[in-house]
Order: sequence, then structure tokens, then C-alpha cells
Amino acid sequence: MLVHDYLNQHGGAERVLEVLHDLAPEAPIYTSIYDPTHMPGQYRAWDIRTSWIDRVPGTRRAHQRALPVFPLAFERLRMPHCELVLSSSSAFAKMVAPPPGATHISYVHSPMRFAWDLDNYIERERLPTAARRVLRPAMALLRQRDCATLPRVHRFVANSTAVRNRIRAFWHRDADVIFPPVDVEQFSPAPAEALGDYYFMVSRLVPYKRFDLAIEAFNALELPLVIAGAGRDRQRLEALAGPSIRFLGRVSDARLRELYARCRAAVFMSEDDFGIAQVEAQAAGRPVIAYAAGGVFDTVVPERTGVYVEQQTVESLIAAVRRFERLCFAPDYLVAHARSFSRERFERELAALVRDTLDARRSGERMTWN
Repeated sequence: MLVHDYLNQHGGAERVLEVLHDLAPEAPIYTSIYDPTHMPGQYRAWDIRTSWIDRVPGTRRAHQRALPVFPLAFERLRMPHCELVLSSSSAFAKMVAPPPGATHISYVHSPMRFAWDLDNYIERERLPTAARRVLRPAMALLRQRDCATLPRVHRFVANSTAVRNRIRAFWHRDADVIFPPVDVEQFSPAPAEALGDYYFMVSRLVPYKRFDLAIEAFNALELPLVIAGAGRDRQRLEALAGPSIRFLGRVSDARLRELYARCRAAVFMSEDDFGIAQVEAQAAGRPVIAYAAGGVFDTVVPERTGVYVEQQTVESLIAAVRRFERLCFAPDYLVAHARSFSRERFERELAALVRDTLDARRSGERMTWN
């Protein structure tokens, strides 16, 4: 059985779920809510089973309003007898109660950020004072519930070293690290003569991605910055942008590959749990300029595949860009590094972990769960 937090937006966690589904196409997917209008068409052919929350009007569009009851929804999901439950969790999926005798392995994209990193969440979402007052006691209760459901997971798998460290700090459990799958074979470098003069950013346009810092930095540098993506922050960001900044909105996969391959460097100013887009840029033969936090320490080799931005500030990004422009990067090395995060590697490592875990359970070994 597969379990996923919610299916009303498409991002890195959902890409992982797609690979898990390919590995076990007959397995039902249990989730809280499912909005087919916001998910790829292929999902409509899947066996997706939702909680009672999915029937509450308005929840698919604004699931944040129902966050306090999500633990209850997952705890009440009922699964038939099975040997393995594999949850893909950045919030609630790991809270599911597996059927008796089943082994539960949870692939963790991160412990829920809005509960465990509340101050930063409040700051980046620019929440009003009234919302902050309500959130603090609510999130304290949610953290307690999060910890209370930890015994339901037999083995944790983290998607990066940074997430493993959070699991240890917040949950006092260990975790294996298996980097998420990246379709690196879909990308290829452009000829040197086809390279452009622009820097590139791509993501959902939401506050925590910190496009605002990049826009201010490139306004000051008077260097071209191309931004791909859509989101609720676009209007505010466009108001900040000077003449050297260009917004493309959503782009096709083919256009995205071209934009990666022809840019001078891809820029990332948020703290990502892993950073699939950083790997994609390198697979296209281009270096990255990335904020030195989170998954970047797994994905970027300093001075070889990119440059770190030491602080999440305009000044630090400007310094990093100037440092970048004094360096040379080898496309062949970038591509080779990116291929270490391939889908084939993910499938191989996850299959081995599942096999070892189930073999130990079947043999009746007394396992010490991580």
C-alpha cells in the first residue's frame, strides 16, 4: 500500500510518488484529498482512495484550513491486510495506522515544517498577528500528536542528509538516506555557442522561495534574470523587478530543458529539503548558485558544480554571483555529478532497503527499528 499526504498540487514529493507507483502499479494510493484538476492526467487511471476530508466542501482548494484534523483523517484510513505500507510524507502520511502485521516504511521529505519550524514558517508566509496567536498553541498540540504516532513507523528513510538531521532532532529516530529520483536523462548540455547571457530561476512563485532577494540582487547587478513559474506571489514580485528581470510564467518541459541548458547559471535562494531543480540544472551542464542550507550540501559541490550563497540576503547573493563569474565549470563534470541522483539509483537503493527490511521481518529477527 502507498500513502501520500495530499494530491492537490504537483511538486517534488509527487514526482517521488509517481516512481513509487511505477514500482508497485497495483498498489492503491491512500491520501487525504485528491483534486484531479490540479494533478497530471495519468493520476486519473490510478486507484486513489481518499479520506473523509475530501468530501468537505472547499478543502481541496484550501487544505490548510483543515490541518488540525488531518491526523485524525489518516488515523482513520482503513487498509486491507498487506505486508508493506510505504508512506511518502512531508506532514501527515506517516501517521497512518498500518494493518496488523504490516511493516511501515516512511519516506520522509521533511518533518512538517509548519509545526517544527513555526517561526520561519510564519515569517516567510507573512501571516497576520491574529493568525500567529492561533497557530502557536495549535502547532504545539500538532507536534505532540506527531511524536505520538512515531511508533507506527518501523523504518524511516530521509530524502537528504538535512532531513535525516531533522528527524534525529525532532523525533529522536534515525533514518537511512536515499536521495529522490531525478530524470537526469531528460537533460543535456547545449553547445558552447548556444549559451545565453541570462541567469535562471524556476519554481512556484511563493514567498519562501525568496525570489524577492534574487530580484533585488539582479536589479543592483543589472544582469539579466529569467524567471519561470507561476504562483500567488507573482504580482508582488513583478512590482519589484527592474528592466533586466523577465517573467515567463509556466513553461513546457521542453522549454524548461532549453532554459536550463542555455543559462549562465541557475539560482536558488530558498532552503530546500533536497533540491531536484538544482540537480536538473547540473544535468543540463549548467552550474548553480544556491543558498547554503538544507539539501544543497548533498546536491552541489562548491566551486565544482556551483557556488554557495552564504547568507539568505541580497548582499550575499551579489557576492556569490561575482565570485561565480571568476570561476570556470566543466559541463562533463556537472553532468556526471547529476547522474548520481538518477531514477535507476533511487529504485535500486529503495528496493534493497525494502527487501532487507521485509526479509528480516519474515525471518522473525528481532529488529531494532531506526
